[in-house]
Amino acid sequence: MNTGTDVVFVSHGGGPRPLLGDPEHRDMVDRLTELAATLRKPDAILVISAHWEESAPTITAGSHPPLIYDYHGFPPEAYDIQYPCPGQPELATRVFGVLQQAGMSPRLDTQRGFDHGVFVPLKLMYPEANIPVVQLSLVNSLDAATHLSIGRALRHLEYDNLLVIGSGFSFHNMRAFFAPNTPEVQASNQAFEDWLAQTCCDPDLTETERYQRLVNWESAPHARFCHPREEHLLPLHVCYGLANGPSDDRLAATILGKQSGMFHWRQNRGAEEC
Repeated sequence: MNTGTDVVFVSHGGGPRPLLGDPEHRDMVDRLTELAATLRKPDAILVISAHWEESAPTITAGSHPPLIYDYHGFPPEAYDIQYPCPGQPELATRVFGVLQQAGMSPRLDTQRGFDHGVFVPLKLMYPEANIPVVQLSLVNSLDAATHLSIGRALRHLEYDNLLVIGSGFSFHNMRAFFAPNTPEVQASNQAFEDWLAQTCCDPDLTETERYQRLVNWESAPHARFCHPREEHLLPLHVCYGLANGPSDDRLAATILGKQSGMFHWRQNRGAEEC
């Protein structure tokens, strides 16, 4: 893996709301704008989004993927959003190769477009839409170890000046977003965020300990309250599997009234195997 590769996990908010001026996403918009300003502009971007699950890791391989407006009940302008970035079939083929070499059964998909887990954060970070993008699916088993293994396989990807983005949400309980934000809810939210921050950032943890915490994430404080279904957490597992070390930066944001986090690994530092 090239040591200049940046790896980030972002909390991408609720549907298209960050692009529609929603005040409950202002903090998130500011954090993503700040994050993009700290990154070297990449030559290509690989995104693992919470909004695509397949039976095997699947990679977009089209040269100009369309957008998928995979949300409902928003005003007409939410369905007019454009992000005409190109695909990158060569990168897709290389991702396919390292996953296949790792014993997985990856697939290339030349027809699928980019879902809002891709185009919402990218439109905020790189509004010019001039950087080639490839999307990699989750595996619908939603097994934590599988997604850590996908990240490990990506360590062998050779591609200069690549940005890898895990696009999910560190808190994703849909009912809680629209229910009273009681002190109990706030405490549960904060306890999981604190656990996640320690897991991803604490330099005193060995990589074996960090790996085991992420494999066993359900034992974290209030884990299943914060993630009744784990698809929005698993892009982080892919990011850590690739980065293989403590996060260099954590960015906190209040989104829809909930505490959430984003993590940045500046490069793959070749830490101990776990």
